Amino acid sequence: MYMLIAKHRVARRSFSKGLVTEAYELKVDMGEVRRDDAQVALAAKFDALHESLTSLPPVRSDESANSNFKNSSSLVRYMVSAQSFLRKKFHLRSFGPPPQGIYIHGPVGVGKSFLMDLFHASVNVPDDSRCNNDSHKHAKITKRRVHFHEFMLDVNHRIFVYKQKHPRGDAIPIVAQQLAQEAQLLCFDEFQVTDVADAMILKRLFLLLLDRNVVIVATSNRSPDDLYKGGINRSLFLPFIDMLKHTFDIISMEGSTKDYRLETRADGQSYFWSSKDTHGDNNKIINIQAQLEEIFGDNASGTEGETIPVLYGRSVQVARLNDWCAWFDFYELCYQPLGAADYISLCDRFPLLIMDSVTQLDASHLNEARRFVILIDACYESRTRLVLAAKVPLDELFVDFEAHVESSDEDGELIVSEKGGNSSSFATTMIRTKKGEYYEWSATGRIGVSLAQLSSANDLAFSFRRAASRLAEMGGKDWGRQ
Repeated sequence: MYMLIAKHRVARRSFSKGLVTEAYELKVDMGEVRRDDAQVALAAKFDALHESLTSLPPVRSDESANSNFKNSSSLVRYMVSAQSFLRKKFHLRSFGPPPQGIYIHGPVGVGKSFLMDLFHASVNVPDDSRCNNDSHKHAKITKRRVHFHEFMLDVNHRIFVYKQKHPRGDAIPIVAQQLAQEAQLLCFDEFQVTDVADAMILKRLFLLLLDRNVVIVATSNRSPDDLYKGGINRSLFLPFIDMLKHTFDIISMEGSTKDYRLETRADGQSYFWSSKDTHGDNNKIINIQAQLEEIFGDNASGTEGETIPVLYGRSVQVARLNDWCAWFDFYELCYQPLGAADYISLCDRFPLLIMDSVTQLDASHLNEARRFVILIDACYESRTRLVLAAKVPLDELFVDFEAHVESSDEDGELIVSEKGGNSSSFATTMIRTKKGEYYEWSATGRIGVSLAQLSSANDLAFSFRRAASRLAEMGGKDWGRQ
């Protein structure tokens, strides 16, 4: 009888579906998503990772980090104490090696983030297909799901705080230990590297996190080989890419070209556009202004505005606002030296942002376009409703362009060619030709764009497609948070 029961249990486990696949198929049955073969395959990968988490070893401590334990936050100290207790309680448990992380790359809107979110939600959910004793045998796994912009802001802020007290100390091991104690499963959305400082931090940080038995899942529009492509001092970043390819399960969804976000859009009056016609008719412009006023409402604050605190002791000023909404023009948010930290703070404060006078974005507005894309990402992650009034239709807002390098056989000079604008406003980079002579490198061969901007330009062109896709989804009637 015992053998029959055991065989029955094994058979039921072999034919049962994992929690991620079950959650995915439930959404298919409810009509929320359409079945997609690439998504089904990815769900199966997440099921396997979910299963392997049951034998995940505890976070490995680092002695140098523990020496600074007394300076850690109360949350970190609590997590360390809790995990120490759990290790003692389950001291008989046998652990296998940490499971491989997953790195998923592919075009926008193919379901990468959607499936990762289903996986993240399934972690710590009891699996009824296991016997009751086994389903409660292991401690819950600490987890964190975060947009990569926000994660790097957090990392840099931790380094900043540590350096304030220990100017000559090495902050990276301390930060890695803190992150590991807070979350043993890290899920990153929109993994990308565009900054040389972040590139150098990541190379060490990921190695230290993996060494501490942290499992990492990441989605990206870039394959590992294309990360930080063309970036300054990229050779120093190549060991990170090699590590990523050898220690992560790399999953490509490049064959999926359908952007499902565009199918689900229902106009929620979040994007308005107007352009004076040849007869100078302003009726449409006036009507759009009236609609923005209606969305904004009448409950305006005092004339002095409000100062929103930001990381590193900075702040951002809001001139026009009410209890739930802030109103800006494009110049205020995208021509000023603002970044992800500022936009995240605004999204934390307001569930609705209005921005008017949005201009068409091309290669002649790289800095402004980059900030606008980061703002869209911040609003998307926080489900902040973003109402835009632009000068062109949505499908014309981002001008597609690509920048590439051409080399002249005669003197080795580098040339930038691009469509959609010019880059004459950037600082120049001096390069050395084959003859040993130095020239300014640019789009003209004499003055113009710097070499460091080339990588940023190409990354931004790639980000345009994601931003346009997200804006389409954010135009839905039900988009936003209550």
